[in-house]
Amino acid sequence: MASKIPTQQRALVLQKFGSDIQLQHVPTPQLELGTVIVRVSATTILSYQRGVYDGSRGLYGVPTPLVIGISAIGRVAGLPADATLLEEGQLVYVDCVVRGRDDPSALFLSAIHAGSKSGSKKLMADVYRDGSFAEYMRAPLENCIPLDETRLCKTLGYPIHDLMYMSCLLVSFGGLRDIGLEPGETVVVSPATGNFGGAGVLVAVAMGARVIAMGRNTTELARLKELAERGKPGACVETVPISGDEETDTAALKAFGTIDAVLDLTPPIASKSTHLKSAISALRHSGRVSLMGFPDLSASMWHVVGSNIVMKGKLMYSREDMLLFVKMLERGLFPKAQEFVDTKAFALEQWEEALDVAARHTGLGRQVIFVPEK
Repeated sequence: MASKIPTQQRALVLQKFGSDIQLQHVPTPQLELGTVIVRVSATTILSYQRGVYDGSRGLYGVPTPLVIGISAIGRVAGLPADATLLEEGQLVYVDCVVRGRDDPSALFLSAIHAGSKSGSKKLMADVYRDGSFAEYMRAPLENCIPLDETRLCKTLGYPIHDLMYMSCLLVSFGGLRDIGLEPGETVVVSPATGNFGGAGVLVAVAMGARVIAMGRNTTELARLKELAERGKPGACVETVPISGDEETDTAALKAFGTIDAVLDLTPPIASKSTHLKSAISALRHSGRVSLMGFPDLSASMWHVVGSNIVMKGKLMYSREDMLLFVKMLERGLFPKAQEFVDTKAFALEQWEEALDVAARHTGLGRQVIFVPEK
């Protein structure tokens, strides 16, 4: 298998923070036990990816030089001797969350964040330094999730490039599973008009929940409601514009009756917003909160303590979450790609334009990807 993999490949390389990204010819990663070589078909670009690499978002601790890039979809090009399920040529989702096998809490985000532990920093620097903005990538065996290509692409009609949107949907799925969201419950998703928040609304609907979406952009809230409910009898998405007044927003939420859970995806720029305080204040006794963003947590502690509110921090998702999510995707529980995914694809040579477009092309169903294959 490895003989079919070229010795050199094209890749986007960051020499150091604040420097220009360069398209270079670099050695193709070599196959080792416990790893898979994947030929990359599509790889997502984060809206804030330029800020990570130019240093404007602060230092994320990743070593340089490195091939940048995060999660990807591609085909297995090289398998180790200890692989028992994957096959050459198989379509797989390659997850960006890499964990220490002897310490799963030592985790990092591929080519984005080195994590907080010495073990995660060592693993990133010495073993899995390079990411997916390349023709080929090496990934841990357990990070390659098989995709039923016949079911997804032929029966359900997902183009491979649009399947890449699952990298956005998975984040919210991890948070909602972590707090045990049940069918029929009501969950507040806030803020809901960005990439991850909008995806969270779709995920909660697919899990059978009633959703209250909070956001400042009323036009985007209306689009979100229409897309999430389209073709789904019984789906219910309510919307609450964030006014900036804590009491007003709390009253608007309480008007919908019992609220069981909250999924918070507050970006750093909105950390001082009062929307999470309002959502927590509207929760029922023993309600649950999944904290996946960066809010200011100066909420009413009397309500949190007096009402037995459960607040859980959550970073990304587990392998078990990914396997269950793929089953839901293959069963058709999410909208068909052509119904809501708006993908803009770029070659590696177009990296500068791609990063600029990614910063603007945001919100539910919108994604920007690299297509490294020639």
